[in-house]
Formats: sequence, C-alpha cells, structure tokens
Amino acid sequence: MLSCGESKNRGDCLNRIFWRKIVTCENPSFGYRLLRSILLIFSFFYRIAVALRNLLFDFSIFKRTKVDAAVVSIGNITTGGTGKTPLVAWLCNYFTAENITIAVLTRGYKGNSDFADEPAILAKACPKAQIIINPDRVEGAKKAITKYNAKFLIMDDGFQHRKLARDVDIVAIDATEPFGRGKLLPAGFLREPLSSLKRADAVVITRINQTQSAGGCLTAPEKIEEIKERVSRINPKIVFASAIHKPICARLIKDKQITLDELAGKRLYAFCGIGNPGAFFQTLSELALNIVGKRVYNDHHRYTESDIVEICQDCRYKQAEMIITTQKDWIKAALLCIEKFDIPIAYLAVELEFIDGQQDIVALVENAIKKYVSRTF
Repeated sequence: MLSCGESKNRGDCLNRIFWRKIVTCENPSFGYRLLRSILLIFSFFYRIAVALRNLLFDFSIFKRTKVDAAVVSIGNITTGGTGKTPLVAWLCNYFTAENITIAVLTRGYKGNSDFADEPAILAKACPKAQIIINPDRVEGAKKAITKYNAKFLIMDDGFQHRKLARDVDIVAIDATEPFGRGKLLPAGFLREPLSSLKRADAVVITRINQTQSAGGCLTAPEKIEEIKERVSRINPKIVFASAIHKPICARLIKDKQITLDELAGKRLYAFCGIGNPGAFFQTLSELALNIVGKRVYNDHHRYTESDIVEICQDCRYKQAEMIITTQKDWIKAALLCIEKFDIPIAYLAVELEFIDGQQDIVALVENAIKKYVSRTF
C-alpha cells in the first residue's frame, strides 16, 4: 500500500491521488461516477479553450517566433512522466558528441527559474550542453544564441508551447498509458486532443518493455502496434521509434555507484514523487528487488526535513538498509538526509535505449541542423 507523505503538501498529494482514482474508474460507486460526470463538464470547456488557442496559432493570429538556430521540441500529449527527460538527454549527448553547440530550453516547474527537478537532471546528464531556464521560450532561445552561439536548441516539454517556432516536433508516448484514458483534463490525462498529433513529426513510444505488465489482454508487440495504428490514422506521415528506460545502477552522493546485483541483496525502502509512480515501482519489481516499504508523493513534491524524518522512521521500523528513489526525487531529498541519518539514500539511474527507429529520429534532426551547421553528417 502506498502512503502519502505527511507535510504541508499532503492536501495536494491526496487531491491528486483522489483525482487519479476518479479518472481511472477505480471505484464504481455512485459518488465516484457523479464526480466523473462533473469532471467531464470541465473537460468540455477545457477542450474548447485548447481548440481556440490552437486555431489562433494555426491561422497565425498568435505569432510564432523563428530564431536563427535549429529548434527541436520534445513534448507529450498527456500529463505525468512519459520519458521526455531521458529522451532530451539522449538527443543532447548524441549530438554534442558531434561537436555541435547545443542548448536545452526548459521552463522550470510552474515557471520558477530555480535550479531543480528536470533542469538539474539535464545539467548532470548533458554536461556539454547549456541549460537555459526561462518560462519564456523565445527569450531563452535568444539568450542561447547570443550568449553561447548555440546552433541547435532542444525545447524540453515544448509541444504545447507554440510561441517558439520549431523545425522538428517529437512527442513521447508512454506505452503503459498512451492516450490518457481518451479524455482531456481534468476528466482524463490528455493535455490536448489526440488530433493534435497532426503537428508532430515523430513519436517515440517509451517504456515498451512494461506494456504487458500494465494490464490488458494484448502482448507487448500487439500493444505497440495498436498505438502505431491509432497514431497513423491521425498522422499517416509520422515517424515512429520505440525505446525502453534501462536501469544501469544505483547512485549515492558523490556519484558512488551500487551495481544492480548489490542492490538486489539489500532490504530497500522506495519512495517517489513523479507523474507516473507506477512505472517506477514496476521497474523495481522487474529488477526483483527486496522492497520492504513504499511511499508516494505528489509530482514535483518539494521535500521537507519532516518528510525525510518520516521516511527514515518508517525505514527503521521495517528494517530497511537503504532508501531508493528516482533521480528527480533524490536531487530534492538527498541533501536533507546527509549527516542527519544513518540510512543511505540512492537513486536508480536509468538511460534511454532505442529498440527501433533510432536512425529515423536522428535523420529528422540532422536534416534540421544542417541548415545552421556547416558540416556534413
């Protein structure tokens, strides 16, 4: 049973968990069905607002700004974690290896320009790239070009941010929850209607190794083919690729590594505060780790010392030898435990690994870059 952290953010966490129960139809009672009906009303008005905004961009009433660099957007159409950040890191490292000056444009969480969450992960994962944190993507792009002479800009979480014109739009779709229950927020997980995929140039289907475990009667290959067929009906010219999030080790402070075999021999306590917590816990299960306790927090949860005290107390009660979490959560929580508690905290390091379609994605990006970079790929 996953428990929610006791903190000033507990209300938000419970609200999100309660909302997910409503959306996923976990409870068939009359009260839940009534709440789902109410959410559908809000979803209707949200659909109208999204459609109007997209029309204003489509007819150039809302202007898009073109900058003097190749812009590749990595985004999604659903809420929660779809694997955008590992995809951004992979793309960044692939092309920095080609000695191309790259900047990653990220807004930070809820417009904050502090160095946390995804920006911090990207800075660590992409050491040769410039990380530009600015909720105004156009201003961020201009800074990347003028200050760093960047010729290739990767816009993190950029599919809905249409003000900055892009050369390539890549959408990450989580194979375990590909279409957001078929409904727009707040009645489902869709940020935009599926028809918006007409704007996309490519789709990367992530976590394809977890599809069969996610439920349903389809095998993993059948599930992937179903996703491709549905997307192709919307956009017949779209390019497909598929990938997994491959665990490679666990990491402690100062990058000390623990092998997966070593991790398997320990009693572990797991927690996370991400958009798709189920995927994290499923990965731990697939690694056959000995998880003696679990705790889930709201996405983008800001950890406090009281949160860590509660986790460590629960760890001692359940005789855990180590705490394991995601990199995003570790960045925000680890410093609160150093020199305060005798239970080490590590994060599960993962990397994106393409199963197919890698060269098609690379070719799309290379075609966009060659207009700005004077070299032959």
